[in-house]
Amino acid sequence: MGLPSRGIAVAALHSVRLAVIASAVLLVCHVSAVRGEEKKPSPCTEDAMIVFDASGSMSGNQVLGIPNSKARIDEVRAALAQVLPTAAAHRRIGLITYGPGPYNQCNVKLEFKPTANAADLIMKIVNALVPAGKTPLTSAVEQAADVLNYESKPGVIVVVTDGEETCGGLPCELAKQLHVTADQLTVHVIAFRYEGFSWTGGNSVMDLMCLANENNGLYTRANSEEELVDALEKTLDCPMISQAPLR
Repeated sequence: MGLPSRGIAVAALHSVRLAVIASAVLLVCHVSAVRGEEKKPSPCTEDAMIVFDASGSMSGNQVLGIPNSKARIDEVRAALAQVLPTAAAHRRIGLITYGPGPYNQCNVKLEFKPTANAADLIMKIVNALVPAGKTPLTSAVEQAADVLNYESKPGVIVVVTDGEETCGGLPCELAKQLHVTADQLTVHVIAFRYEGFSWTGGNSVMDLMCLANENNGLYTRANSEEELVDALEKTLDCPMISQAPLR
């Protein structure tokens, strides 16, 4: 009579051991999954580059044909000053400017690569810019992508411009090239003071829309300082991924 009882006890012990092992395996899998999620970078912390338009037209101050108290570049400066303190606190940001330099030329300058806590540095540079020159927007975006090492890691480019490409570049062609080789790159384009302002570029506004649409980004118009702040918050501060166009 003792043997069956012993067999039952051994079987019960075996079941308990299996249950303990199964629980341990589940715990390890859960911890690994949590750690994997922790290591996955947030889209709000990826390195970013601002492409800042300081071409000659940014000195203009007309809104729908009516003189405004601020030049366009001053409105952009004011908007950046509001957004940068929080944006630069959680992501490294770099800066490329275009416009200022030799008279009426296609000048592009890498001011600095993505840097932690860069708000003050960015504002110091953009506050010192004197609008001049043409709009080599395509070249500036291409350089920004290179700085972000776009072929091997995620990155964000935020273009703020009041005009189209005027230096012979092809924004949509660049967009398609980046789409093929940089699926982790996001390019946002903010067209500032677009309405009521005659753009003189050789390309249409559709090319700028293409630049964003091909690269997971937003194309948005901002016709006031307040709208510009909102656009910068959605793109530079924390991208609204749900609003990005479907590919």
